[in-house]
Amino acid sequence: MNNLGKYLAVKKEKLILRSLTFFYIGILIIFPIIALIFEAFQGGVHSLWQNIFSPQALYALRLTFFTALIMVVINVISGTATAWVMVRYNFPLKNIINSLIDLPFAIPTVVTGIMLVSLYGPNSVVGAFLGKRGIEIMFAKPGIILAILYVTFPFVVRTVQPVLMEMDPDMEEAAKTLGASSPMTFLRVTVPTLLPAILTGAALSFSRAMGEFGSIAIVAGNIPFKTQVASVYIYGELESYNQQGALGLSVVLLFCSFFVLVFLNLLQIWSRRHEKKQ
Repeated sequence: MNNLGKYLAVKKEKLILRSLTFFYIGILIIFPIIALIFEAFQGGVHSLWQNIFSPQALYALRLTFFTALIMVVINVISGTATAWVMVRYNFPLKNIINSLIDLPFAIPTVVTGIMLVSLYGPNSVVGAFLGKRGIEIMFAKPGIILAILYVTFPFVVRTVQPVLMEMDPDMEEAAKTLGASSPMTFLRVTVPTLLPAILTGAALSFSRAMGEFGSIAIVAGNIPFKTQVASVYIYGELESYNQQGALGLSVVLLFCSFFVLVFLNLLQIWSRRHEKKQ
């Protein structure tokens, strides 16, 4: 009887913990998503379709995808190179620089925007120098790319770095011994091993860039058909009391995040199979 009582007590404790966990996840994640989708479809599918495919909304969405894709390409190259340097080389102040990589995670994005305007704005030395040569950074597309590059920089570095640390340098040495050049060794030996981590970092960067608001609002403003990205468009629609207009692009960004999540899960499955084959 005593053992039965203990067993029931343990079962009850597990049930309570599971219920609290599911309730917390529901309140924090699931219910808000359901509420957003429900509100978006309240006006009907035709109304939602019109809100998504209005010229201004479409331009904001295209600009968001365009700048995010450019950022991903730059981030993959610079992030992988940074991770390589941090793992393979020793140099003064390495620990401090390694800590600075995570700084974009800690700085509020609005502050990031102000920092970039202070450095590249038209009234700054750098901005004035570039402006005289016809190069426009702030309140233009390059400013958007620069802002999302800053806030997403750590993603690729921090996903590639652990893989590089675990990677056996003997594999690369063996390839060089067999006559492969350094570029060939990197492409044929190193990149395939790092590819899952690189793609994970790229997907996380893309997802983060799609929803970036604070820094972009500062560096690019809210200029329709020029610098207005999806997140800023949504904010503008809410400010104009057009909730249905804001909900349209919100649903699109929500489904984009969902597809990124599915991609990351499929990538993890592929990565585990790749490791088993090795």
